Amino acid sequence: MPSTLPDGEPAPADGTLPPSSLAGLGTRPFGIYLHVPFCTTRCGYCDFNTYTAEELGPEPGASRASWADAAVTELRLARAVLGEAEVEVSTVFVGGGTPTVLPPDDLGKVLRAVDDEFGLAPGAEITTEANPESVTPASLEGLLAAGFTRISLGMQSARAHVLAVLDRVHTPGRPAHAVREARQAGFGHVNLDLIYGTPGESLDDWLVSVTAAIDAGPDHVSAYALIVEEGTKLAARIRRRELAEPDDDDQADKYDLADDVLSNAGFGWYEVSNWATSEAARCAHNGLYWTGGDWWGVGPGAHSHVGGTRWWNVKHPAAWAGRLAAGRSPAHAREILDADTRRVERVLLETRLVGGLDVALLDDGGCAAAGRLAADGLLDATQLDEGRAVLTRRGRLLADAVVRDLLG
Repeated sequence: MPSTLPDGEPAPADGTLPPSSLAGLGTRPFGIYLHVPFCTTRCGYCDFNTYTAEELGPEPGASRASWADAAVTELRLARAVLGEAEVEVSTVFVGGGTPTVLPPDDLGKVLRAVDDEFGLAPGAEITTEANPESVTPASLEGLLAAGFTRISLGMQSARAHVLAVLDRVHTPGRPAHAVREARQAGFGHVNLDLIYGTPGESLDDWLVSVTAAIDAGPDHVSAYALIVEEGTKLAARIRRRELAEPDDDDQADKYDLADDVLSNAGFGWYEVSNWATSEAARCAHNGLYWTGGDWWGVGPGAHSHVGGTRWWNVKHPAAWAGRLAAGRSPAHAREILDADTRRVERVLLETRLVGGLDVALLDDGGCAAAGRLAADGLLDATQLDEGRAVLTRRGRLLADAVVRDLLG
């Protein structure tokens, strides 16, 4: 894959964490992320750590059939590393890749291991990602029976020519059918993912996509601006001038349109790229990331964070499974975050939330910048008077620049 792992200090072979990171464990929200690195085909814009069967070949440990057993082994390692502290799991998120290329029974086996090793909190949010073409009424019923409470479907667009540029293989109407099938199976929470700014997508195309997503009946919609990642097929096509680069002004217009249409349909924004019909419909697992909670990432290339220590696993499925089979941690490297780095990350992430940022986290220069940003209409002046730095809609469009100013 084109993406690479970040630098960091070597991770201990047994996965041991610093005592400072284990202090307070169990008093903070704790989640599990499960990375399923398999896809049937590769989308042209994707740089995630995913592999098709042809890319993996016959390497030991790299098959879909062995993923669940290796994931259970890593969960047992996690339990040993975290010690005797009671760590109840409030959220589980299965991402990828396409988790639903695996049988529901395999995913259910790993969920049972989470419960056995840690215990699932009452009412725990348990999400799986899925491509619309990778689920059926029977598989959705199997996922629900396995314990999943939420499903996130990759719709991206309702226009065939836009899907073709993205190398998506589903037909435009399939996501709506998948939502209905998920509802009929008994899922209470369903998300649709959209992408805007694809080369060749008009504003009318985008309106059709947002409207189609709403009409499908989810209670959560995520809409992300297309980012062209180096090393992807899409980047190569743009470099050869087969396609135009995404345009910032076009993407801003499409964000405004999405916010208008979603708001009018009863969806409220709660993070710059996420809208939900109620607080209960918000993604609690992502909220854990955005607010500095603890999570253990299981799987090849998965990232974890516990008490200020962040680490990431080796990327290739065979290397990941091989380390676990040898009784070693699959962690590739780690970093121990100092207090200022953790403060900077809080500013970076919490500023993007509907509740905003506590201005007490800002230094004198950041507080002065907040005042200027409010005067420029990028932060809500009334909220700032009450000690919160909250983005206006215009501020959401310029969120990265706002954060840079707040951090000086």
